[in-house]
Amino acid sequence: MTDIKDLIQPDRGQDAIAIHLVNKAGFDDFAKTLSAGQRAQLAAQKFDGSGYQVGIVPDGDSFFAVGGVADPEELSSWCLAKLAEDLPEGTYRVEGRQPGPAMFGWLTGQYKFTRYKDEDKPVGPRVLLTDQVGRLPGFVAEAEAEMWVRDLVNTPAEDMGPAALEDEVEKLAKAHNAKLEVTKGDALEQGYPMVHAVGRAADRKHAPRLMHLTWGKEDDPVLALVGKGVCFDSGGLDIKPASGMRLMKKDMGGAAHAIALAGLIMGAGLKVRLHLLIPAVENAISGPSFRPGDILSTRKGLTVEIHNTDAEGRLILGDALTRASEEEPELIVDFATLTGAARVALGPDYAAMMTRKDETAQAMIDAGRENDDEPWRLPLPDSYREYLSSDIADISNAHTNPYAGASVAGLFLDRFVGEGIDWVHFDTFAWRPFAKPGRPKGGGAYGLRASWHMLKARFGSP
Repeated sequence: MTDIKDLIQPDRGQDAIAIHLVNKAGFDDFAKTLSAGQRAQLAAQKFDGSGYQVGIVPDGDSFFAVGGVADPEELSSWCLAKLAEDLPEGTYRVEGRQPGPAMFGWLTGQYKFTRYKDEDKPVGPRVLLTDQVGRLPGFVAEAEAEMWVRDLVNTPAEDMGPAALEDEVEKLAKAHNAKLEVTKGDALEQGYPMVHAVGRAADRKHAPRLMHLTWGKEDDPVLALVGKGVCFDSGGLDIKPASGMRLMKKDMGGAAHAIALAGLIMGAGLKVRLHLLIPAVENAISGPSFRPGDILSTRKGLTVEIHNTDAEGRLILGDALTRASEEEPELIVDFATLTGAARVALGPDYAAMMTRKDETAQAMIDAGRENDDEPWRLPLPDSYREYLSSDIADISNAHTNPYAGASVAGLFLDRFVGEGIDWVHFDTFAWRPFAKPGRPKGGGAYGLRASWHMLKARFGSP
């Protein structure tokens, strides 16, 4: 595929195909500016200005395009995405205005995952011209981060196991001159006992590990990112049905988000001391599998009774959050494909978000709304902490009643975050079951842009 940096270029007056943006309310007035033949062409395409419609209208020896949007004066990230997907190869210019935030969707709308299958009829690049050259690097960086999440999540577990995920973090560290420490084997069992317990049943190729990347000046505010890296989840001995395992290559989606966000932070030179922690495992089934009823030790010193081996993501996150807390960070943000309960509550299009502080939650929500990536806050009620009580250990890893599954999982994680530390937890799907303009079916990022823009506002660009 063409480098996405080349898909939007400075407008120097070069020849380009016009894109006219209209909505349903303004379509009749727009149609009056066209010839009878051009109106007939749009009528044949059933174009009436509805959202995400694309019309192609002959114009002499060439053509111009018409795109349906909600409001031609207030473009969102996705207003040009359908055009970027459907238009023929060529160079385009939006008539009468600059594309603004819609540049993001123009870029992501041309994403294809072709690692295992070439396109049957590949379309060449659709290039957009703009005068907003100063804004372009930011949109390119965000689109590259989004596409990195998609690539990582779309890749099957055999090719994106813990070792392959380590390769991705190593690539990131080398690109930004960051330090990477990887803990495996006996050291993992001693230092991160829950990560080891969850991952010990996998074969050597997919052995568990903890990646810890550090970057930035030591006297800058500490920011910790943690991502759930369950590269495949069979459910363990509490085995999932076949239908439940089908998409479990995406169970490392939290790690993909954290890795991509770390790349944005380092690429922009944000004024933070960054700690990125990725516990990576395969929750497999073999002789060494951890069992229901086992009591696990933890890095924090708590004991955990295993009620369900399919509630494993919170276990590996617990050790990683403990390690992140040891740095006394100003903020911890974690991402995890943690619970089906969050999807039942919010569906596939919203990341569930839990925080300790109201002001942090509001900052995330505001940043998300401004960048078309709004999370939805769920509570961390003290009254539900009793759901995780155990008769023989400090805490259990799952509750047995059917209530508040996402919040109770968040409360489990809360036990491993240091006292008084500002913390944001995203329970994200990392998958789009239905295609939307700029967002194809498959791996997808939720909460990534909200987090990035919130962090920029909080810690300040260099």
